[in-house]
Amino acid sequence: MHVDHVAIAVRSIDSAAERLRHLTGYMATTAKVTNSRQKVNVQFLGKPGSIPIKLIEPSADDSPLWGSLRKGEGLHHLCFNVADVDEACQTLVTGGARLLAPPEPGEAFDDHAIAFLYLGLGLNVELIDT
Repeated sequence: MHVDHVAIAVRSIDSAAERLRHLTGYMATTAKVTNSRQKVNVQFLGKPGSIPIKLIEPSADDSPLWGSLRKGEGLHHLCFNVADVDEACQTLVTGGARLLAPPEPGEAFDDHAIAFLYLGLGLNVELIDT
């Protein structure tokens, strides 16, 4: 299990991407993609020698992301790349993590399995197997 990217919840990907470009030099590495299952838009930003940042914004009025954004924009989750999402979920849940969203195809990851868990310590994680 290793860190794949950091996700930041924002109200506007376009505004956030421009701010991060200006302040940190991170540039868009993908187009904005809509994940209809999770009701969010996502865009990846990158910078040579640094971990990718994924910006996520609600794509609908009933997006679950609005709950997080009521507290303000900011860190939403760390994403870990794992060999097997189902197996990693089971291991983490057995260890005390809480499953938030079971494995399902992730549109931003060419329909590879993704899952979300809460590890405690205020930390949400996403698991991917890409």
